[in-house]
Amino acid sequence: MGNLFCCVQVDQSTVAIKERFGKFDEVLQPGCHFLPWISGSRLVGHLSLRVQQLDVRCETKTKDNVFVNVVASVQYCALANQASDAFYKLSNTKGQIQAYVFDVIRASVPRLLLDDVFEQKNEIAKAVDVELEKAMSTYGYEIVQTLIIDIEPDVYVKRAMNEINAAARLRVAANEKAEAEKILQIKRAEGEAESKYLAGLGIARQRQAIVDGLRDSVLGFSENVPGTNAKDVMDMVLVTQYFDTMKEIGAASKSSAVFIPHGPGAVRDVASQIREGLLQASSVS
Repeated sequence: MGNLFCCVQVDQSTVAIKERFGKFDEVLQPGCHFLPWISGSRLVGHLSLRVQQLDVRCETKTKDNVFVNVVASVQYCALANQASDAFYKLSNTKGQIQAYVFDVIRASVPRLLLDDVFEQKNEIAKAVDVELEKAMSTYGYEIVQTLIIDIEPDVYVKRAMNEINAAARLRVAANEKAEAEKILQIKRAEGEAESKYLAGLGIARQRQAIVDGLRDSVLGFSENVPGTNAKDVMDMVLVTQYFDTMKEIGAASKSSAVFIPHGPGAVRDVASQIREGLLQASSVS
């Protein structure tokens, strides 16, 4: 109906290409326009000015001979002041962009190792963006942004990478566990050494206290009973302790059978052995 009244409507974010007798005349902006078809004017097409997105999947090989699929997302739009170039110069815009993406990715990725491809994906995207901007600007298109949104190695390569990572983490865990066990053993040994040292000090002090007590007893008895010497007092003390020990052994209800030689000679022998042991303990302490 619009053509009948020589009026056409151009939607927002869109421009229309007007020709006259088959030759480009002008670019019509959004709104209503008078188009006298009788004078040879006509619309040959519309061009969207909206930002469009094209995802390009490119298979290539890295420097360490691993095949990967690199997915690049290109956001582009036509320039309003170059609408005629965008409409007339390119017949397949998406195909042209895809060709440049393939060219840049297949020139960049083969120079990198697989790990470097993941680390330098921003540099790859920047290289694609620069090449596309330089090429597509002559055709009336602007490259808004280029992103590398995915890098997909072969499934067997991903599995091998995961196994390598898992093995490395297990190795670190084993080292940490061994180090912890080493620290525990060292601390346990230090504790046992300290315990034995303190036990030795306690035994030494006990023996010293016994010797000091016996000495004080012998000296006090010798001073209070005239005509006795230290040896007589020591023999009496040792014999008294011997009989006390015999009494405790007999009084214990659960004590095992103990065979001890008994008699005056045996008592004298026990006294001499005890005396020698106490004298040795005194000399050591």
